[in-house]
Amino acid sequence: MDLGSGGAGAEALAHAMTDVSLPERLTLVSRSISGRLVFTTSFGLEDQALTHAIFRAGLDVHVEIVTLDTGRLFPETYDLWAQTEDRYGRRIRAVNPDRSGLETLVTGQGINGFRHSVEARKACCDIRKVEPLGRALAGAAGWITGLRAEQSAFRAAVPFAVHDSSYGLIKVNPLADWNRQDLVRYVADNAIPYNPLHDQGVPSIGCAPCTRAVRLGEPERAGRWWWEQESKKECGLHLVPTQTTQEPSHDRVA
Repeated sequence: MDLGSGGAGAEALAHAMTDVSLPERLTLVSRSISGRLVFTTSFGLEDQALTHAIFRAGLDVHVEIVTLDTGRLFPETYDLWAQTEDRYGRRIRAVNPDRSGLETLVTGQGINGFRHSVEARKACCDIRKVEPLGRALAGAAGWITGLRAEQSAFRAAVPFAVHDSSYGLIKVNPLADWNRQDLVRYVADNAIPYNPLHDQGVPSIGCAPCTRAVRLGEPERAGRWWWEQESKKECGLHLVPTQTTQEPSHDRVA
């Protein structure tokens, strides 16, 4: 079935993805969405699971795997990037920040100026992540992500699929209903390479200056931009709707 990119198509896809395995979900996506599909990976545990499933099912013919190289990633993340390419024998395309925009940002706010205010941090995220994402998704009909409802209260309503009006495509979250135990088990059972920072108490890994280990009892994303208040503490990559049948809000998360 060809779903196009509308809300009704996304809702139908979301319904079809219920109660089937991860490979079946990804196969449904590749068969249902006509046009270019992009999976954006940050090499976190979720994304490594999806990368493995895509390559093992031979779906990389239909799905382009892309990463946003912000220039501030952990050394461990770059090492895992190389390890992942070696494991699957494929290149993962990098999309980098616009050079002129990045130079202007750093000149204006300093190399770590994002710590000065929420607005400054969001400006940094915009240059290093949001603008490159727009280029990565240009002309795409579908966007696959590793979002899970369990990751934070703000993501609790993440559906399997939704029409993203901002990018004019169907956004698919095949792991939306997975808990962390599901994820850890899948990665272990399939001997999938993962970031060693996960073993050091860092469940959610972003840019190195903006990520710390979480403390006992803290939610998974507490280590991201930890100097800010918890409420909607995100960077701007994702629109999180409350239901698949509603138009997305304009709260962006990462």
